[in-house]
Amino acid sequence: MKIGALDLGDKPLFLAPMEDVTDPSFRYMCKRYGADMMYTEFVPADGLIRDAAKALAKLNIFDYERPIGIQIYGHEIEPMVEAARMAAAAGPDLVDINFGCPVKKIAGRGAGSGMMRDVPKMVEMTRRIVEAVSCPVTVKTRLGWDEETKNIVEIAERLQDVGISALTIHGRTRSQMYRGEADWTLIGEVKHNHRMTIPIIGNGDIDSPERAAEAFDRYGVDGVMIGRATYGRPWIFREIKHYLTTGELLPQPSVRERVELAKLHFSKSLEFKGPKGGVLEMRRHFSTYFRGLPDFKATRLKLVTLFEPEEIIATLDYIAERWGDYDVSTEIPPSLSHDL
Repeated sequence: MKIGALDLGDKPLFLAPMEDVTDPSFRYMCKRYGADMMYTEFVPADGLIRDAAKALAKLNIFDYERPIGIQIYGHEIEPMVEAARMAAAAGPDLVDINFGCPVKKIAGRGAGSGMMRDVPKMVEMTRRIVEAVSCPVTVKTRLGWDEETKNIVEIAERLQDVGISALTIHGRTRSQMYRGEADWTLIGEVKHNHRMTIPIIGNGDIDSPERAAEAFDRYGVDGVMIGRATYGRPWIFREIKHYLTTGELLPQPSVRERVELAKLHFSKSLEFKGPKGGVLEMRRHFSTYFRGLPDFKATRLKLVTLFEPEEIIATLDYIAERWGDYDVSTEIPPSLSHDL
């Protein structure tokens, strides 16, 4: 699969851009376990133009992460064009436009999936951005605004016509938010549309190697994007690649292995964000690394309330000692289909 001149190989796996999740430390872990393409957290166009520190910090990328894209969002054309120029100047492999985020504070003012209510504006914004930057421009979007307007086939054609290099489709409407199952049939319809020549990446409900294989084999997508199923499970990329190659499922990492992974992730979080920011950032990840352990409530509470890194490391060591022999072979990862 190629995005412009960027060759991602056969059946590439993408880490979805997720606000407050896909920071450098988490991207480090996912790259370590085989993510073929990653994205920054999505960046607000208005924040970039105002030189807001938080928005600018999201443009920081590292060579070991490549290939990597920067995703931007906004509801007005001129600020989005300027933000695209700023993002491209940071040196990513591509710039991605978010037309998919369903949360009210974004979609409600016409950004993210809110842009699906004004397709001509969506298309014109995309055209202007493609013309403004020299790197490939891609788009992530949904099936439509609601059940009555599942117009992704038309939207895909029009976005391709103005020059995007790839399209990622989340298999839900904006109105669905994250409810119900993703509809991959429409994603497949876009992929098999004889007019489409750009790569199509499918997103939604990919939480197991079997589902990833089905996405490729049944719906024919060029790539698969994984979002919240990566929480506490960055090794899902390795699992899927092994299954696609051999047809066999890898055993789940042991508790002791997960402790070491959590320590590595924590060290990277501290490295990138310092003691305070690194501790706070890791709280969303700690409990997910140890999802399903029995009698874990009190220890989980410690992990998400402690402030001193030394105490957190000691708690992780305790987990290895207390639950190190717990059998995770029967663990069934929950369905985490809330890909942004």
